[in-house]
Amino acid sequence: MDSAIFLFLSTMFLSIKGLEANCQTLKCADAAPDILFPFQESSQQQPHCGLPGFELSCRVNTTMIHFPNYGKLVVKSISYDIRKLDLLDPKNCVHEVFLNLNLSVTPFQYYYTVKNYTYLNCSTQLSSSFAEIPCLSGFKHHVYTVESSLPVIPVSCIPIKTVAIPFSFSPYLADNSFGLGLTWSLPQYEDSEIPDSSIKNSIIGDVSAEFLKVLLCILAVAMLVIIKMYQAKTLDVQIENENLNEVLTYCKTQENRQSSRSMQSAEERRV
Repeated sequence: MDSAIFLFLSTMFLSIKGLEANCQTLKCADAAPDILFPFQESSQQQPHCGLPGFELSCRVNTTMIHFPNYGKLVVKSISYDIRKLDLLDPKNCVHEVFLNLNLSVTPFQYYYTVKNYTYLNCSTQLSSSFAEIPCLSGFKHHVYTVESSLPVIPVSCIPIKTVAIPFSFSPYLADNSFGLGLTWSLPQYEDSEIPDSSIKNSIIGDVSAEFLKVLLCILAVAMLVIIKMYQAKTLDVQIENENLNEVLTYCKTQENRQSSRSMQSAEERRV
């Protein structure tokens, strides 16, 4: 019985500790963005703490997000109030991201208004009115972005792909983050259900966990009381049985003594 009580209490303790870790606010480093609903850290997934497609990971104190058709990008910041995700390209080539990132298979869209641009692969350099993309160009090929409405494509160029992106390339906006702003929508949730991400996380992660912890504690106390009552009842029955056995033994002894006396008296009368 003692081992059963120990096992029960251990189970309750582990359950409560598990709830305490449920839906906690996480971050990959002190200066990293908070990971809240609908995002969640991929190694600590809880079904109700985040949504599919919003998984983040920590690598060397850096917050990363993986896009199935592209790869990993660095999460610079997350603004939950305006639902904006700012990203950095580890390869320092934003327009390679624009060229290959297919957001249609993700829950995200570009934060800024997009416009159709065509990527051109040219065998010769174009005039200075066209801005070459250095990170996509090489010694024998030169890559440019032009508006898809451009009436005439230079003869030395071949269209690579037309994509809807926020900006064409500009040497003045050529860092690894410009334009890499995404947003998301949650059509399966009404605004009244999720005023903001932190409230949703708090309701699910904190209130529910605290409520369940209280229920588990009440259950633990109730089970202990039942176990103690059972033990007390078992002990009382054991004592009653021992007392009854003592009485029966005493009565049997008295009966045997009385029988012996009766037999002795009968023999004395015969003599």
